[in-house]
Amino acid sequence: MTTTHTSLCTYRVKAGQEAAFEALLAKHWPTLQRLGLATDTPSLVYKGHEVMDREHKVQGPVFYTEVFTWTSPEGPMKAHEVPEVMGIWGPMAELCEDRGPGRPAMDFPGVTPLSLFG
Repeated sequence: MTTTHTSLCTYRVKAGQEAAFEALLAKHWPTLQRLGLATDTPSLVYKGHEVMDREHKVQGPVFYTEVFTWTSPEGPMKAHEVPEVMGIWGPMAELCEDRGPGRPAMDFPGVTPLSLFG
């Protein structure tokens, strides 16, 4: 039985809102960890663009991906009950946008690590 839950979070940030979003994202994992909702392993955060051209130059709208592990599978639901967390999540959501079919403003699939190489 899994005692933790890893989330792969994708945030599609509105143009011009990157700095404001990054300021909130910098508070996200530390807040969850301090409240006992996320493990002590810091989140991994990546920034990318929705489109690459033929020369592999990035262009198009920005997105961020964050990977972190909750201390329990119930962590995401518990977090919705914590005003301090909602004080980060609400403004984060306002800075994000849907990008067509299959690309919601924010996406949070749970993932399980695989050991493929020994």
